[in-house]
Amino acid sequence: MKDKISLESINPMEIYGAGNRVLEALCNWFPRLKVTARGNEIYMEGSEEDCRNFTEKLNLLIERRLVHKVNLTPYDVEDIFDGERPAERFIPRSDSVIVYGIDGKPIKARNRTQEEMVRAYFENDLIFAVGPAGTGKTYIAIALAVRALKNREIKRIILTRPAVEAGERLGFLPGDLKDKLDPYLQPLYDALGDMIPPKKLNEFMEEGIIQIAPLAYMRGRTLDKACVILDEAQNTNIGQLKMFLTRMGMDAKFIVTGDASQIDLPDKRDSGLMKGIGFVKDIKGISTIFFTAKDIVRHPLVGKIVKAFDGRE
Repeated sequence: MKDKISLESINPMEIYGAGNRVLEALCNWFPRLKVTARGNEIYMEGSEEDCRNFTEKLNLLIERRLVHKVNLTPYDVEDIFDGERPAERFIPRSDSVIVYGIDGKPIKARNRTQEEMVRAYFENDLIFAVGPAGTGKTYIAIALAVRALKNREIKRIILTRPAVEAGERLGFLPGDLKDKLDPYLQPLYDALGDMIPPKKLNEFMEEGIIQIAPLAYMRGRTLDKACVILDEAQNTNIGQLKMFLTRMGMDAKFIVTGDASQIDLPDKRDSGLMKGIGFVKDIKGISTIFFTAKDIVRHPLVGKIVKAFDGRE
């Protein structure tokens, strides 16, 4: 059936959001419904049930905007669907928005290799993302995990790193083990902080929905219904990497990121990352994405620095 909604009591841009981000987030919950917005009118084409449900949720957004007098964000869309899960989830193109940051800024792949990583995530249960610093490997991995959590495709996000110092000694840092490890895990906190509001992030961490821990804490666990990211995997030996990969439970996604040029182990030959990739490269359901200096998305000087050091080494 075809139906139409007229927004007469409110400026449509207050509902659609900047760049139509709020409307897009709402449409993602109705993958079988064709929605077209033209000015203050929204045209729908789909089943009667989808049209009715879409109209109901849109009215809740309008009510939210009128009552609270604040700009709507994609998080408002998530709130009105709290506890629900659509029958069919929207699967994005590799170059579409992965998730929206806390400021409403869209987080998406910024180059072809990142697009390849996003595509590989949806087609495989285990992916390796290997390349130099600044290519966005970990950031994209965390964005994919946050998206999966928001879409209720998983129940937990688990982020881990091997506790290997990059030239420093953790033992000299003050505090207990958590205090010593928190600065080392700060890049993971930073990425999460870009995508989840501070209060919500604290709640997730207190409830164990998001866990950040050193790799040694993974031993003996079976990780079901989770997105698990191993960062700085070049600092694992082959035994540690095997231990991590065999934690995979049902309905889990594993992402392994690393930079083979930044090994902090006393003997660089002990690194198990590239050896492990070689062992499993022909297994169906596993994909490896290789980043290069051309994929660096930090300051332009970073790419030149990486090339200069690689040339010397």
